[in-house]
Amino acid sequence: MFRQLLQGVSRHLPSRCAVCHAWPTHAVCEDCVAQFAQPVHRCETCALPLPAGMPRCGACITAPPLWDAALAAAPYDYPWSGLVVEFKFQQHPAWARTLATLMRSAPWVEPALEAAHLVLPLPLSAQRLQSRGFNQALELARHLAPGKVNTELLLRVRDTPPQSSLPRHERLRSVQGAFAVEPLRSKELQGRRVALVDDVMTSGASLHAASTALRTAGAAHITVLVFARTE
Repeated sequence: MFRQLLQGVSRHLPSRCAVCHAWPTHAVCEDCVAQFAQPVHRCETCALPLPAGMPRCGACITAPPLWDAALAAAPYDYPWSGLVVEFKFQQHPAWARTLATLMRSAPWVEPALEAAHLVLPLPLSAQRLQSRGFNQALELARHLAPGKVNTELLLRVRDTPPQSSLPRHERLRSVQGAFAVEPLRSKELQGRRVALVDDVMTSGASLHAASTALRTAGAAHITVLVFARTE
């Protein structure tokens, strides 16, 4: 109870910007957002930066991903990489509100959320959830579209090594079969538009494995929404 009270009071107290340390301000001040989170033109299906006028990158044209669209708010670079690490690994779930606000401000994210029937956070294994204490994708999803979030359809059925610890060519193989749709509720996905939420896209291996399960269950359209994209 004291912790909840303290968190409630802290929302109304002045704070310093986590990037430039100016204060009083928001968790990330408007100047830092303007400097480090400017919208850039990105590939429609993998969210990598592209020159203006190019809708998709060559890799996605040659081998399209299983999802239909991918949207990212920021590059996985300074200062966002440090904030994401703090969010995920230093038990600061409160960062989800700020990161989700930045995600909603990115081009095409609001229309994607409005069009989605379901918003599904990428699930963690029981082992990873126990060690971390919370699922960062779920915290983001709750702030993005609380009325559409479902945590019971997409399941993590196998623990896997952290993707950051694996070479790029091993990542896809490591997560094959790691996700499944709840078999008694798979009909709820048939013909539906899904927003699949995670914090960072690197190789996209985990998102690919999750999308495989969603497509098999009949999802009609999948939009990947991430805060940051490695470049």
